[in-house]
Amino acid sequence: MASKDQQKQPPTGIAPAEEHEEEEQTDSEDEPHDPDQAVGSSTTALASDSKKKKKKKSKVSRALSALKGKSKIPDELVNSVLDRAKAEESIPEGELTPDNIRDALEQLKIMDVVQGKVGLGGLNKKDMGAHKFWGTQPVPQPGEGPPIDDGYIEPTKPREEVRQEPYPLHKDFEWSFLDISDPKQCKEVYDLLSANYVEDDQASFRFQYSAEFLQWALMPPGYHKEWHIGVRVTTTKKLVAFISGVPMTLRVRKNVINVTEINYLCVHKRLRSKRLAPVLIKEVTRQTHLKGIFQAIYTAGVIVPTPISTCRYFHRSLNVPKLVDIGFCYVPRNMTLARMTRLNAAPGATVLPGLREMEEKDILQVASLFTRFMQRFSLAPIYDIGEIQHQFLSGRGEGSIGDGGQGRRERQVTWSYVVEDPGTQQITDFFSFYSLPSTVIGNQKHPVLEAAYLYYYATTVAFEPGAEGEEGHLKRRLETLITDALVVANDAKFDVFNALTLMDNVSLLQDLKFGPGDGYLNFYLYNWRTAPLSGMNAEADVPAGKGIGVVML
Repeated sequence: MASKDQQKQPPTGIAPAEEHEEEEQTDSEDEPHDPDQAVGSSTTALASDSKKKKKKKSKVSRALSALKGKSKIPDELVNSVLDRAKAEESIPEGELTPDNIRDALEQLKIMDVVQGKVGLGGLNKKDMGAHKFWGTQPVPQPGEGPPIDDGYIEPTKPREEVRQEPYPLHKDFEWSFLDISDPKQCKEVYDLLSANYVEDDQASFRFQYSAEFLQWALMPPGYHKEWHIGVRVTTTKKLVAFISGVPMTLRVRKNVINVTEINYLCVHKRLRSKRLAPVLIKEVTRQTHLKGIFQAIYTAGVIVPTPISTCRYFHRSLNVPKLVDIGFCYVPRNMTLARMTRLNAAPGATVLPGLREMEEKDILQVASLFTRFMQRFSLAPIYDIGEIQHQFLSGRGEGSIGDGGQGRRERQVTWSYVVEDPGTQQITDFFSFYSLPSTVIGNQKHPVLEAAYLYYYATTVAFEPGAEGEEGHLKRRLETLITDALVVANDAKFDVFNALTLMDNVSLLQDLKFGPGDGYLNFYLYNWRTAPLSGMNAEADVPAGKGIGVVML
């Protein structure tokens, strides 16, 4: 399977290609390139790969006319592009060889994307020096090279030295704090995101954040209402922009720091030339400084100065006929829909003895297992007992399974399962995933794409001697664990199961029939320097994926 991904932006939001071209012309020296995608976190990647034939040559076809040299393009990327090119039938078959595709991708500067130098699909054509907004911020700048030591870029300030007044807005707008616990205000954020947030570049899919999802994501223990910042029209009080921050304790290699997780930066489509995005970023930064927090973590589907890592989205098809019907994926030329459906069928039942839903009584054991397991990664969150309870149980919904449809509770956001040893009653494993559907724009037959996203997991097998050696005990255990997660997701009628190349995922994805998507997620730290971390590629002696242990929502 190959799919084209929605790219979750630094606050998210990817507009159609036409809008990006327009925004490039309206960039000012005070705002980041494509300002509505400059900071964000999370998430996710969806979109359509299915395209009608075009008279004009595709990028791949154009690149094939200028082949030279050798490259280090990964085989999996070559094979993915090869399948797509064959399906499009836009290039003569004689030219469709792995070597030609590899050279073509080099011409397209794909490796520069992977290495954090440029963006995908023409979304980041500006030279990095033109990011004047980011040039004023405490982030690593292009050309600096890796730091000698990890540490802050700007020192912390006492509260009295932090700007006390909000940044000025145009007279037509005013600041507003959003109370996400209030149904009316939560719906305002939902409405803004539903109409203006992340969208794929063909305007086929748009994330559909529910009220219960927003409350789960934005109201962890210790959250601050002042970090949920909106902009309203002065006369009508209509919410037209939003950005959020939530507190997190983060370990970056050997350093433990308090950070703000920045997410959901969204500006109404009609206001994306009004320079609201950089002011939102500065205002949420000011608010976090007032609380004594001077570092942040965020993600983006585009490149701004300067990523610490890049991960790639992968997708596991569950409901193949629907995915093909809505254009999320296509049937390769050498495949039939029936055969593709059979090959991607999830197992009929889980196999791990002692697998059951996580309960309150499991929190202490899960917290201990999670803490030990996450120490294996270079960048990871540190959760206390209350945060573990929130992350894995607060989104389980209401009532009994089946009340919200097959395999679901009412208002369910997260699915968390543990494996309990029948003899010792010890928790040996757990997995979790969350629901983030997307609206299928203009499709009355299938208005919603039900997508599950792999969240956190852990197993005690990781602590056994030689678990990651040639015999692959850890790999086999995690494959079984995540296969059971796929069974649970399939029973709950999800259409697709998504994952990123982080944690231990890289070793599992191919064998579990995940297909590479087109989306790349760049990870950023604000006011903190550290050497690159392994994501989709290995860094130094750290295998691919194992530099990143943070799953951004």
